[in-house]
Amino acid sequence: MNRENKRKTFEKGYYKTHRCNDTFSCRVCDRLVFPTPTGGDHRNHCPNCLSSLHVDQEPGDRAADCGGIMDPIGVWVQKKEEWAVIHRCRRCGKLSSNRVAGDDNPMKLMSIALKPLSLPPFPLERIEQLTDAMGGSGSLGIGGRTP
Repeated sequence: MNRENKRKTFEKGYYKTHRCNDTFSCRVCDRLVFPTPTGGDHRNHCPNCLSSLHVDQEPGDRAADCGGIMDPIGVWVQKKEEWAVIHRCRRCGKLSSNRVAGDDNPMKLMSIALKPLSLPPFPLERIEQLTDAMGGSGSLGIGGRTP
């Protein structure tokens, strides 16, 4: 069932109060996605590649006309230490956050979480200089020196 049919079938806000049991094919990795087995009533991203679609303006309203692919760009820890994926729409740039589901790909989640550490906005050698400037020992094992 495509997005246009859902709009015709269900009244506005239907998914805010009802569990979503739809199965769909991911537009990015083409895997079949089933309803979430744990951790919520709504499956709003692919558990394999963590991509989503921009279909909501507010969670569950299905009111967005964009329909663009939402790429996972980061993770954050919500209250009660629950992880959420941060998505950015390829088409319009909107940012949104979706709870991590119990069957989400743990390697993909960790690679997204670690990406800022692997691509810092400065050369790693600069850390040693900054440590020395702050009165540290400067022996972090970077640049050939050992602790």
